[in-house]
Amino acid sequence: MIESDFNPNRDQILVNNRERPMKSNSCNKSKAVKITIALVLVLLAAGPDRPAPIKTKESPKHPANHLAGQSSPYLLMHLNNPVDWHPWGPEAFAKAKKEGKLIFLSIGYSSCYWCHVMERESFENEEVAKLLNQWFVCIKVDREERPDVDTVYMTSLNVTGQRGGWPLSMFLTSEGKPIFGGTYWPADDKKSDDDVVPGFKTILQRVHQLNTDKPKELETQADKIVARTKEELAGRLRGIALTNLDRSLVDGAVKDILEQLDPEYGGFGSPERHFRGTKFPMPPYLELLLHEASRSKAKEPIEALTVTLDRMARGGIYDQLGGGFHRYSTERTWTVPHFEKMLYDNAQLAEVYAKAFRLTHKPLYRRATEETLAFVKREMTAPEGGFYSALDAETNGEEGRFYVWTDPEISKALTDGVDSALFKKVYGLEGQANFEGHYHILTLPKSYEDIAREQKASEDQLASRLAASKQKLLQMRSQRPRPFLDTKVLTAWNGQMIAGFAAAGQALEQREYVDTAARAADFILKNLRTSDGRLLRTYGAAPGQAPAAKINAYLDDYAFFVHGLLCLHDASGDNRWLESAQSLTDDLVKYHFDGDNGGFFYTANDHEKLFARAKDQYDGVQPSGNSVAARNFVRLWLKTGNGRYRELAEKTIKVFSANLKANPASLATMAEALALFLDSSDKSQDNSLVKDPTEKANKPKKSEAVVKIEASATKPDDDLRQAVTISITIDKSWHLYANPVPADFPGIPTTVTVEAQGKALDADVEYPRGTLIKDKVLGDYYVYEDKVKLRASVKRAKGNLSNLNVIVKIQACSEKQCLLPSTVKIDVP
Repeated sequence: MIESDFNPNRDQILVNNRERPMKSNSCNKSKAVKITIALVLVLLAAGPDRPAPIKTKESPKHPANHLAGQSSPYLLMHLNNPVDWHPWGPEAFAKAKKEGKLIFLSIGYSSCYWCHVMERESFENEEVAKLLNQWFVCIKVDREERPDVDTVYMTSLNVTGQRGGWPLSMFLTSEGKPIFGGTYWPADDKKSDDDVVPGFKTILQRVHQLNTDKPKELETQADKIVARTKEELAGRLRGIALTNLDRSLVDGAVKDILEQLDPEYGGFGSPERHFRGTKFPMPPYLELLLHEASRSKAKEPIEALTVTLDRMARGGIYDQLGGGFHRYSTERTWTVPHFEKMLYDNAQLAEVYAKAFRLTHKPLYRRATEETLAFVKREMTAPEGGFYSALDAETNGEEGRFYVWTDPEISKALTDGVDSALFKKVYGLEGQANFEGHYHILTLPKSYEDIAREQKASEDQLASRLAASKQKLLQMRSQRPRPFLDTKVLTAWNGQMIAGFAAAGQALEQREYVDTAARAADFILKNLRTSDGRLLRTYGAAPGQAPAAKINAYLDDYAFFVHGLLCLHDASGDNRWLESAQSLTDDLVKYHFDGDNGGFFYTANDHEKLFARAKDQYDGVQPSGNSVAARNFVRLWLKTGNGRYRELAEKTIKVFSANLKANPASLATMAEALALFLDSSDKSQDNSLVKDPTEKANKPKKSEAVVKIEASATKPDDDLRQAVTISITIDKSWHLYANPVPADFPGIPTTVTVEAQGKALDADVEYPRGTLIKDKVLGDYYVYEDKVKLRASVKRAKGNLSNLNVIVKIQACSEKQCLLPSTVKIDVP
C-alpha cells in the first residue's frame, strides 16, 4: 500500500464510468494502491454519453495554442481553448522541468461525452485556464493516436483502486511519473449529501500547494505508483504455466461465455444482476461462438449466437434507417444506445454478421451486413479509399437527435395512412416514446418473418412496402445537423474494416465488397508506410496542410491489418495480399517480439520509451494484438505450409495459456486462435495444404519417412553395462531437433529410451550438440542434419541378456513444415 498524509479530497468516490468498455480489470482490489490523494467524482447522469459538436463556424475567442499543426480532430477541438495545451512530446516535458512545474495530462477522444463536458466546464473557463497555465504545463493526448500513453497512465490510475475512464486526468512529475488522477472533474465544488466534492479549481489549488510545500513527498508517491504500474503490467504474464494446448482450454472459454449469456435478449452480462447496466456487442465472444458453431454444430453456441445477433439487429443499437451499429446499449434490451458510431464496431460486426449468414442463411443477417456496409461506404469512407474513425453521438447538444423521432415528425414524413400505419407497427412507433419521454428510437419489436406472416406477404414483399417510407424518413433525417465526423484514418481499424468488407464479399458473393476492401488495403499500403516498408499508425491533415501519415505502428496496427489482408486473400485469391501479409508479419515479429518471455509488446522496440511497457492480452470490445497475431500465424501456416508460422502460433498461444485457463472469456480471440490451431493440426499433417494432388500423394506424412535409424550394441562388460550406438540419417532439407530444447520450445527433441523385455532400463544417453540455429522468435536452438550418432550406456540386470529395444522419438522439420512426430523402435540383439 502507498500511504499519503496529504490529501486534497479525503472522500475518494469511485466514478461510475460508462465509456469504459466491458473489459477485464486487471487491478487486484486486494493489492490496490491506497493513494488518498486521488480524486474521483460520482457521475449521476442517467443518460448515455453524448459528445458535443465542434464550434467550427464561430470565430475563436483565443489564439491557437501549441496544438497548432496537429492533425488529430480531437486535439484540434482544443486548439483555441484558453488553456495553453501542448501535444505529447519532449518539448512539453522540457518546459515543465525548466520551470519547475508539474504536468497536467488530459487524455480523451473525439466522441467522448465527458471529455466534451469537461472542456465546456473547465478548459473553456477563463479562471480554470489561468490556474492551469500559471502552475502547470498542460498536455492533451488523443488516446486513439497514442494508445500506448493511454494504457500506461490508465494502468497507473487503476493501481490506485479506481476503474478510470475518459477523460483521463492525471498529474505528473516533469519526468512523466504519475502522482495521482481521476476522470471527469466539474469546474466548481459540488455538494453531495452532507459532503462537498471538490471541483477542478479546488483540486488545482491543492495540488499546487502540495507541490510547493511537499515536493519530495509527491516525488516519493510518484515513484511508488511507477513501481506498482510496472509490476501490474509485468505481472499480467507471471506464472506462465506448463498448460497443455488442448481442447479443454477452448471449451473453458466457450463455457465461460455461455455462463454470461442473457438468454432472453442475447448479449453478455451478469446473471446475478439480472443483466442490468450497459451491454456491449463483444465481437470476440461472437467470433469464438461462430467458430465453435461452425465446427461442431453444437446447439448452445448456435443459440447464443443467434439470439444475440437477432436482438441486436432488431434493437435500437442498430440504426434501422441508415444501417450500422451504435457504440453500445445503455440497458438490457438493446433499445437505448449510446449513439456514437465507431468504425471498429461496425467493422467487426459486419464480419460477424456476414459469417453468420454463411452459416445460417438468415435474411436478417444478410440485411444487417448489407446495410452496415452501405452506411460505411456512404458516411465513413474517404474519397481515396481509407475509412474514417468515428461519428459523434449528439448534435447541437442533444443526445441522439440526429437519429430519434417525435410523433409529429413521423406524421409529417409519412402522410399516407396505410404506409404510415404499417411503418409504425413494424418499427415500434405505436406505443409510448422510448427515449427521454418524447422521442422514438426505431426498433423491430417483431421479426420481419413474423410481421410478413401476419401481413400474408413474403419478407421481400414486406421490405419493398417499407422501402418508400424509410426513404422519406432518411431524406428528412439528412436535412438535420449532422454528428461530427472524426476523419483520421487508423491502420488498425482500417484493417478490421477491410476484413469486414472482404468477409461480406465472400459470404454474400458480392464482388463490389471485395473491391472496396482492396481499394482500402491499397490506400494503407501506399500512404501509411515508411520508405523502408514499416507501417504507420494514423493518417490525417493539419489545418492548411496536406494529409500525411505519422507515428510508428503499434501491435494492433500490424495484427489487425494483416487480418484484413488475409481475409482479402480468402475472398479474392490474389497472392499479392498474402505476400503483403507475410512481409508485415515479419516486421511485427522483428519489432514487437519479446525475446525474453515470448508474446509481443504493444510498442515497437525502437518506440519512444515510457516508464513502463505494455503487452496487451485481454480481448474486450476489440481483441488484443497478441490474440489476433496468434490467429494470423495459424492462418499463414495453413496458407503457406511454412512451419515457422506454426511455431510462432504455438509459442504465442503457450505464453498466454495460463491466463486463458484462469480467465477464459477474457481471452476469447486467443481461444479462437487455439481452436483453429488444434483443428488445423490434424488437417495439415494430412498434407491438405499441398496444392498439387499428385505432389500430395508423394509427400511424407510422418517423420520416419525422411529419417533412417539404425542401432547396435556391444556385449555387456564386467559391470554388466552395454554401449549402444544409434545412427541417424536424415534426408536432405530436413532436420531433427537436438536434445535438449529451450524451455517452452514448440518442437519435439530427439529422445532415446532403451528397454528390455518391455521394461525401461537405466540409460545414460549422450546427445550431440548439433548445429546452432539463431532465431529472433524461438531463440537459440540446435538441430541434427544429414548424419548424427547418439550413444547410450545401459545397465543390465545379472542373468538378463535378452535383446534390447531402442526407442527413438523424433520430429522432422524443413523450412516450410514439420511432419508428424514418429516413435521408431529397433530391436538390437
